[in-house]
Amino acid sequence: MLQRIEVTAPAKVNLFLGIGAVRPDGYHDVTTVLHTLEFADTIALEPAPTFSLNCSEELDIPAEENLALRAARAFAEAFEMAGGVAIELTKRIPSGAGLGGGSSDAAAVLTGLAELHGIESADPRLLAVAQALGADVPFFLLGGAALMTGRGDRIERMLPAIAVPVVLVKPRAPVPTAAAYRAFDADPVPAGDPAAVLDALLHANPSALGAALSNNMTACAVSLVPEVADALAWVNVVPGVFGAAVAGSGSSVYALCAAEQVARRIADEAAGRGFWGMATSTRSSGVTWTE
Repeated sequence: MLQRIEVTAPAKVNLFLGIGAVRPDGYHDVTTVLHTLEFADTIALEPAPTFSLNCSEELDIPAEENLALRAARAFAEAFEMAGGVAIELTKRIPSGAGLGGGSSDAAAVLTGLAELHGIESADPRLLAVAQALGADVPFFLLGGAALMTGRGDRIERMLPAIAVPVVLVKPRAPVPTAAAYRAFDADPVPAGDPAAVLDALLHANPSALGAALSNNMTACAVSLVPEVADALAWVNVVPGVFGAAVAGSGSSVYALCAAEQVARRIADEAAGRGFWGMATSTRSSGVTWTE
């Protein structure tokens, strides 16, 4: 058995996000098209007598509530794993940004533990644990691009990944997910139609994809963090930007760019405007591991 493994946990953006009505189970119906990014956290896993989490930065939640540690405990229960695991989390993806960092970290832990214990990635129990942990977690097991439905946890179909430079711009304030959904329920916005996004991916057309980006939680994000509107207005008019949208429930905004230089220029200028910025690109895979 491997004694240590390192896993890359990529961020994501929602190329399309359509939040629907509240379901009987208390969750919302969700239709979304997700795409992974090269920008990522890194997780190292090592078998240990107990469960522990060491994070490179202080988070706003107790370690026991961190999705990475919860994923390790859920995996151990599902697969009757003896002992625990020491988790070292190098955090780069900001929290409260809509970039899926916590969900990706959870998927990275599941993938890494499966590899450590010789469990096939296609084992249905792995998907079941991922679905129980959170809506985006199953997607990160595969990554690339996918149409997700249900409460955002069901992979309706995998889609062709597209290669395009991306820039992330985030106001300093986060958007708490629960607060965003409360704001949405108070003033719901009809969901759009993902057809144009799907067509742009199928035809590998980044310009058409930029024009088709859609997120019906944008108004909620802006109501909670007004600077989201400023970031969105700025990046949308930069020459070389195909289109921009809010990532998830915010507070990050992302833009699809015609060239890496465009993404880097926006990222470099972000700090001067009071934003955090990161130039990256789309990614054709989900979590990946190395020994």
